[in-house]
Amino acid sequence: MRQARLARKTGETDIVLDFSIDGEGASKLETGVPFLTHMLDLFTKHGHFDLTVDANGDTEVDDHHTTEDIGICLGLALKEALGDKKGIKRYGSAFVPMDETLAQVVVDLSNRPHLEFRAEFPSQKVGTFDTELVHEFLWKFALEARMNLHVIVHYGHNTHHIIEAIFKALARALDEATTIDNRVKGVPSTKGML
Repeated sequence: MRQARLARKTGETDIVLDFSIDGEGASKLETGVPFLTHMLDLFTKHGHFDLTVDANGDTEVDDHHTTEDIGICLGLALKEALGDKKGIKRYGSAFVPMDETLAQVVVDLSNRPHLEFRAEFPSQKVGTFDTELVHEFLWKFALEARMNLHVIVHYGHNTHHIIEAIFKALARALDEATTIDNRVKGVPSTKGML
């Protein structure tokens, strides 16, 4: 099984996270950040992953530290669960519509972290959640997973729909990139390593 368990404790957050690439879309999430919980739930479902998060953070300040640190933990868990990356497709892409919104996510599990984020949110908040934290989460996730992550929102005007489409497209792109392809011998790179 391609899975990992991470525990991270700082002066701001205390997180235990279990992640399985080859899952059934099952999630058990206690993040303390309701909108992030919603996004991680649908990420798990649409990626066919399994994810458990037990996070306690300083949400009385705001949601920044908890959101950022869950992104860090999820990235580290994905990297660990991938192991040597032998046999994976490596690249994945997905377009996801959400009513008036169309989001595209493209990933390369290249060991070269980069986030290209081409999205704008009409609102600064969804409920109590600061929408700028979407970028923060994705950047830390890409950095710790050591992947190229490109997010492009082609159009949309409802902020909730835009963010939801991004997380669903991320899930589907990662599902494709992490899939084992029997045609791939070793790692999918002429360098012989990723």
